[in-house]
Amino acid sequence: MICFPNAKINLGLHVTARRQDGYHDIETVFYPIPLCDALEITPADKWSFEQTGIALDAPSDDNLVMKALRCMQQRHQIPASSVFLHKAVPVGAGLGGGSSDASFMLKLLNDYAELNIPDNELETMAASLGADCPFFVRNTPVVATGTGNVFCPVDVSLKDYTICIVKPDIAVSTREAYSLVKPAMPPRPLSEVVSLPVEQWREVLVNDFEPSIFRLYPQIEKIKNELYERGAVYAAMSGSGSAVFGLFKDEPEIKSPYYYVWKGKMK
Repeated sequence: MICFPNAKINLGLHVTARRQDGYHDIETVFYPIPLCDALEITPADKWSFEQTGIALDAPSDDNLVMKALRCMQQRHQIPASSVFLHKAVPVGAGLGGGSSDASFMLKLLNDYAELNIPDNELETMAASLGADCPFFVRNTPVVATGTGNVFCPVDVSLKDYTICIVKPDIAVSTREAYSLVKPAMPPRPLSEVVSLPVEQWREVLVNDFEPSIFRLYPQIEKIKNELYERGAVYAAMSGSGSAVFGLFKDEPEIKSPYYYVWKGKMK
């Protein structure tokens, strides 16, 4: 049985408050995009895990797919199987690739073992694996608040656009990114901003991480500017990661020296 865990982008991101537990409250829109990994599970005599594609600098036991498996095994019997993950979503990019893998693993195991677990229970399990993991259970656009774990549906569609994602060979520390932002409430709620025509987003849809990250890594700001020069209607950094995305009305000609470039038609 196979599935294709997709990535997401952040449409705007505001750091609204620092919490007493050391984390931060945010406001952002999570939007699924058609950039996918591949995740497969097949019957076997004993458990095994294999990963190909983009290299991951971590032991297999630390992979979120295997953490999702252990989370499910604490609650249900799962027959021994082989697990295969092919990574196409770049890591450390702000695209949620690991979180998506974890949630899709829960959904895959649910189908594979015919457990009939409802979505709300899968979301609870996913929340134990990461703040944004529950988003990928239902996998539809939402305004995310809290630590990125409280969701409200939002009416926004990008199906008429082509997305281009560019990621330089730069790793942005999430901890450092948050440390450089002064929390504040935004002047307008994101649900209101994203209801505007996409052509108006450039001046009003903001990622709070960009000013400080651009000062540290001018190459990331250069990518954003290049996407606008190539005709992007809107461009921004996704989350606190180093990936930058551009939305285009027509497929752009992007020839980039950067580590990673991907284009796809939005759904």
